[in-house]
Amino acid sequence: MTGRILRMSTLFVRTLRDDPNDAEVPSHRLLVRAGYIRRAAPGIYTWLPLGLRVLRKIEDVIREEMDEIGAQELSFPALLPKEPYEATGRWADYGPNIFRLQDRKGADYLLGPTHEEMFTLVVKDLYSSYKDLPLSIYQIQTKYRDEARPRAGLLRGREFVMKDSYSFDIDDAGLERSYQLHRDAYIRIFDRLGFEYVIVKATSGAMGGSASEEFLAKAEVGEDTYVRCTRCDYAANVEAVTVPAPPALPYDDAPAAHAEDTPDTPTIDTLVAHLNEAYPRDDRPWTAGDTLKNVLVVLKHPDGTREPLAIGVPGDREVDQKRLEGQLEPIEVEAMDEAELAKHPALVKGYIGPEALGEDSKSGIRYLVDPRVVEGTRWVTGANVPGSHVIDLVVGRDFTPDGTIEAADVRDGDACPACDEGTLESARGVEMGHIFQLGRKYADALGLKVLDENGKLVTVTMGSYGIGPSRAVAAIAEGTLDDIGLCWPRNVAPADVHVVAAGKDEAVFAAAEVLARDLKAAGVDVLLDDRTGKVSPGVKFKDAELIGVPTIVTVGRGLADGNVEVRDRRSGEREDVAVGSAVARITEIVRS
Repeated sequence: MTGRILRMSTLFVRTLRDDPNDAEVPSHRLLVRAGYIRRAAPGIYTWLPLGLRVLRKIEDVIREEMDEIGAQELSFPALLPKEPYEATGRWADYGPNIFRLQDRKGADYLLGPTHEEMFTLVVKDLYSSYKDLPLSIYQIQTKYRDEARPRAGLLRGREFVMKDSYSFDIDDAGLERSYQLHRDAYIRIFDRLGFEYVIVKATSGAMGGSASEEFLAKAEVGEDTYVRCTRCDYAANVEAVTVPAPPALPYDDAPAAHAEDTPDTPTIDTLVAHLNEAYPRDDRPWTAGDTLKNVLVVLKHPDGTREPLAIGVPGDREVDQKRLEGQLEPIEVEAMDEAELAKHPALVKGYIGPEALGEDSKSGIRYLVDPRVVEGTRWVTGANVPGSHVIDLVVGRDFTPDGTIEAADVRDGDACPACDEGTLESARGVEMGHIFQLGRKYADALGLKVLDENGKLVTVTMGSYGIGPSRAVAAIAEGTLDDIGLCWPRNVAPADVHVVAAGKDEAVFAAAEVLARDLKAAGVDVLLDDRTGKVSPGVKFKDAELIGVPTIVTVGRGLADGNVEVRDRRSGEREDVAVGSAVARITEIVRS
């Protein structure tokens, strides 16, 4: 096996000293400055040679592990017909989040955001017997989603590369096996990619299905918040956290609900202060957790219809927008504004209470509450009269909500849903992989059936497994960069060694050239900085640190003593190596 030499003198790259104006996170800033990507439009990037090498190495790792579990690669078009997505309901469900277009004959198409329908149909077209299963097939292909707010460079774009694979099995036991095979393969993939990650329970959202797990790269800039238990192995995306509902309470001896004057108390803080002053408790002071906050939102359904919704949460909690949307996906959620509120004259702003809420109430607005709001619990909440609240309002006696919803924010110190002793602590991450047990949603919608052992037609059950290779470039960069530049793990770096010819002496350039060729012959990929003219050694060193190849070799002043300097980009450790043994030593470092 021979390596390859990339020459800075001819490489299509231009490093930058200043940060791009639209860079929000370190990986975005450095990938642009180091010449890996260039912005073409919001959320759309051109891959330059260095960036493409990193992306391809990540894809190679994914292919190797997918092939190892017997999955087979294919490739679907990105331009897709409307009809399969209409059959599954996702043509409407995606709403404005997909790119739609028409051909010259007026036929509707979309740019593929994900390919469940196409995978299902190709198996339906080619397979008809249980003997053909199990089957796992995958592709690595560009996807398109019309993100409302593309941000953070490659972490959230409108065009991105995804590996999506699907398993097809005759029964649920087969799906379990396929799911575990993929899960184990994902663990090997992320172990090889060289960044810290965590596996968490997740919601299935618009994908449907049952079991669902995310692989999150640990990153402070991540958009996903996850929690882990301090005592057991429970871990979940906050959208998937289930609040342990307390047991119902008896209320036979509870005092009757009574409305009291609470003037100038439109907020929870002002209400609690007034309660403690005007209506003090005998046992303890009133707290925000004794109040029931009713939050109004508007649901934007994919077909364009709008539905008001009221959510009741304990007053010491806030409604978490992302968590709420995770329960309702693909429905979008927005706060109810003054104009929308005016359409519901039965509601009094700042003093909205359960009496005016619910599908059978005056307002007709569906009313969902936090799981902690169980039968028998007593609350202080709006009386739906200006300047008035109700005290001792009991769930199940005085009002009955239409249902429950997991929408309240999850906080450090909350009880673990999985054990009796642990509490939750939060961190942030970037979603790198997501695996689902889809079940039969798409097979049912598209008629994917095969004959079983008894000659009976049965519906195939499916699993779905995604990884974002282009997002992985940013996530790996984010997890390994330092103050001076990128710092790639060796197995995804654009080269194994960055050889810098530092000096004006022809002997330096000649020695660097010989070293690069000998390393290439030994199977090492080399990035050779052979630039002459006005490019100073200082500029070359800064570029080497910015580009982030894991081993930097300097051919310079030490050459007079018969040495080259070998430096580890991550640790900064340096060693002088004799020219005669440099190839052997550098190869040893690369192979280790």
